[in-house]
Amino acid sequence: MIDKKNKKVIIGLSGGVDSSVAAKILIDEGYEVEGMFMRNWDSFLNNDIKGNPNDITDICPQEKDYNDAVEVAKALNIKLHRIDFVKEYWDYVFTYFLDEYKKGRTPNPDVMCNRYIKFDFFKKKAMELGADYIAMGHFARIKVIDGITHLYKGKDSNKDQSYFLAMTQREKLDNALFPVGNMTKSEVREIAKSLNLVTANKKDSTGICFIGERHFNEFLSNYLPAKEGKIVSLDGKILGKHYGLMNYTIGQRKGIGIGGLNDLEKLPWFVVGKDLEKNELIVGQGADNELLFSDECIIEDLNLINPLKSTNLYAKFRYRQIDNPINIELLENNEARITYNHIKSVTPGQILVLYDEDGECFGGGIIKEVFYKGEKRKY
Repeated sequence: MIDKKNKKVIIGLSGGVDSSVAAKILIDEGYEVEGMFMRNWDSFLNNDIKGNPNDITDICPQEKDYNDAVEVAKALNIKLHRIDFVKEYWDYVFTYFLDEYKKGRTPNPDVMCNRYIKFDFFKKKAMELGADYIAMGHFARIKVIDGITHLYKGKDSNKDQSYFLAMTQREKLDNALFPVGNMTKSEVREIAKSLNLVTANKKDSTGICFIGERHFNEFLSNYLPAKEGKIVSLDGKILGKHYGLMNYTIGQRKGIGIGGLNDLEKLPWFVVGKDLEKNELIVGQGADNELLFSDECIIEDLNLINPLKSTNLYAKFRYRQIDNPINIELLENNEARITYNHIKSVTPGQILVLYDEDGECFGGGIIKEVFYKGEKRKY
């Protein structure tokens, strides 16, 4: 049981409703609470937004979020720190993001933001400011069992964010609090409304953490110039042209741009592979196309929050996917072999997250290679 008297918590106050309510809960529980707003991206310095740097709240969502965080801090009567992690974000998250796209893979920068920024640099800064604990508005739960920190799914299965914490090392989760982890999203919003917080009806962010909801392909082209190439069918027929392989992911149906092919069967087209050497996007027809499926993958950079204790393991191969039963074989070099039954669109670069039947998150790794019936997939 945590002794809350005279204990200081610094919460990541993002300008969203979840962290706003999390701060209020901590105050009510008796902690000394301060907020910290993380500035992770400079759109003008990084040249991905053109305009007037003195009037940016309409074009840079991060600045609007900061203003909302200021208003929440005032309403809750807590101190708010604004800390720049722009360089750290570039070095540890954005560089990884670009490198993965260069490899033709599909990265998840939000996972790495948790790993390196929120639970590393943020935590170090919070401790410098005298914090005993850090807190975030994540829908996840921490349980300390026999002095050991364990991570669990949040109560609200539609908003559970344990997936995004799977690559965070256990010691970085020590002294972390998730006040809304035992709540539903609707409960969070009701509390915010009762307090008349400016964030009460604010829409959840759906964009990548550092760019918000701007046009993704346009943003990416500022850093990785698109190289046009051929879209080809499985038998090598040229069907059109793509606008950079990094703009497509395995299993993608919408936005491929090859509709209206009257001489072919009327079935939807899906991305089934990428040939980086030829710069070709490979497509196939039908939602049940065998090339969309796999039964084995290798994951790298394996992070185990705690040692695996159950043989009944499950995995999410991407966020919001159902839990899939799997078998795991630990390999050398921090890799693991995951076997499963006929799963669709398992994609290199994505994060595979491990759970047990009780919802404990044991960690995860980056999908490196994908196989089907012993044959390596060409993506």
